[in-house]
Parts: sequence; C-alpha cells; structure tokens
Amino acid sequence: MNKVLMSGNFVIGEAAIRAGCRFYAGYPITPQNELTEYMAEHIRNAEGGVFIQSESEIAAINMIAGASAAGIRVMTSSSSPGISLKQEGISSMAACELPGIIVNIMRGGPGLGNIRPSQGDYFQATRGGGHGDYRTIVLAPASGQELADLTMDAFDLADKYRTPVMILADGMMGQMMEPVIFKKPKPRHYNEKFMLRGAGDGKSKFIRGLLLDPIDSEEHNWKLFRKYEIIKKNEPRFEEHRIADAEAVIVAYGTAARIAKGAIKRLREHNLKLGLFRPISLWPFPEMQLRSLAAQVKKFIVFEMSTGQMLEDVRLALQGYADVEFHGRPGGAVPTPAELANVISKICDKRD
Repeated sequence: MNKVLMSGNFVIGEAAIRAGCRFYAGYPITPQNELTEYMAEHIRNAEGGVFIQSESEIAAINMIAGASAAGIRVMTSSSSPGISLKQEGISSMAACELPGIIVNIMRGGPGLGNIRPSQGDYFQATRGGGHGDYRTIVLAPASGQELADLTMDAFDLADKYRTPVMILADGMMGQMMEPVIFKKPKPRHYNEKFMLRGAGDGKSKFIRGLLLDPIDSEEHNWKLFRKYEIIKKNEPRFEEHRIADAEAVIVAYGTAARIAKGAIKRLREHNLKLGLFRPISLWPFPEMQLRSLAAQVKKFIVFEMSTGQMLEDVRLALQGYADVEFHGRPGGAVPTPAELANVISKICDKRD
C-alpha cells in the first residue's frame, strides 16, 4: 500500500468514497470548501455516485436524510455556523435512526467569526447540538492518517448503530498536507428492513420522527437512550502518550493534542515528566479510562483552542479525585508548542 500526499479535506473526501459514500450534499463555506470540491469532482466516478451543491446548509442535511432513508451511504460537510444551520436535520436523523456522516471543519467563533482553526464547537458536537434527547458519535482526528481511518470507521459506526456520526476537525487539519495510507474498507453490513426500499415484502415502510402520542414518544426516547448507553460502553477511543512515568497529564484533542506533544517533548528535556491523554471519541467521552489515571496522577492540565469546553467533561470524569488546570486560546489563535510548554511549566511550578 502506497502513501499518498494529500490535504486533510481531500483525505476525508477520498476516504468517504472508498468507504462507499455515494451521495454527498453540501454548501460552500471556508475552511472546508476543498472537501466539497473534491466530492464534486470524484464521487461521480464511483458507480451510482451523486453530488449536489445544495441551496443552503439546511437543504443539504435534509437531502442526505432522504438518501440515507433509501439505504445509501451519505455525507455532508460544513464549518461552524453552517453546522449550526444543520442542527434540526441532525436531530431529525437521530430521531429517525438514519445513519449519515457530518463533517465539521471548525473555524473561529462565535457568530461568523473567522476562518482560522478553532475548537469552539465541542459543546455543539458532543451535546447533540439540536433539540431533544439525542446524541451523535463524535470522532476527533489528530492527523491526516486519522482523518482517513476515522472517516471510514465513521460510516461503519453510523450503520452499526443507525445514527449520525460527526467528524470534528479544524481549519488547520483541513488544510495541512500529510502522507496517508488508505486502508481497505470493510464490507458493509446494514439491514435492509430499515430502508424505505427494502426486502421487497410489499409492505409500506414508515420512517418518522413525529410521534404525537406522548407515551409512544417516551418509549422511543428510552429506546434511543438504551442505544446510546451501548455506544458509551463499546465505543470510547483514546490515546495515551508517555503516561507510564508521568507526574502530570495534559488532556487535549485534535490539533491541540499535536501541539501538546511538542510541548511535552520540550518539558521532558527539562526534567518535567508530562504525559498526554487524548480523547479520540469526544462522545462517547472516554471518562472511565481518564478516571483510572487519577490513581496514578493528581495533576491534569486541559488544553483547548477554546475558552474551555472539554474541560467540563474532564472534571466530570475525574470527579474531584485530581486537580484540574486549564489553558485555552480561543477565536482562532493557535499557540506554538514552545508557548504551551512555557505556560504548563508555570502551572506545574505554581502547583508544586
């Protein structure tokens, strides 16, 4: 298998097509436009592939909902304010148990913000974002290779649990070029009884999220809840880096985790034993795995390119068994590893 040098947005597009995505609908917004352009050019080369540049983000999410109901693997993408417009559709897909991939290449915010990389959409992604009792699986790649691997995994997870899955990256991840190897996709396993078209039994199929009877609605909500509990048990993903002898641990994801690794290298050269805990699945958050570290480490430093959102999940996971400090750079400001190392050094000195 040969390595290919590609930008992050192109990697997601190529991985999606290889995974069997045959319907893409999207609307232009920086810094994910290259993904839309890639799908426009290449998905048509796949048998049955359809690309639509929709008239809006709202139209795009509802288009992929319809295609998903027909049993097709689907994807849409956008950036922060565009994802906000998709939230009602994502909630509807979760209610109807329709699999689909939503890519968010985050930009600075709130509001229209700017096109610089940021991590300010964590709450929106991990709390469902839209209305009602629902969740979406959220995967946070930290490299070009993970963009390829997790995009393929996202389609499998979406089918397995019949749920929307979000890939949460940022403008830097979308634009940077790295060598990647595309793994062989797994055969698709999806039960046709959940499709509008299906096994040909002649019976009408209903896919709906409108349940006017409160008892029916309650039963449906508990059904979704039970599914989410299974996901929480089976699907947490994380990476540990230089944890074995760590006296303090940085918790970071995505681009921030890459910066943190550079800071850890510098700090260890000055005899500060730092490690990294990197959540790869932001929901389900790997809370039990993080909590287990509190038996070994009593200092945790959360680093985010935001004012502190994952910070809440870290505190909930640790349940007071360890001290938690925070450093953030919101609005598209991206620190260097040297800058972060300096901040963390001061935090460790203060706490000692």
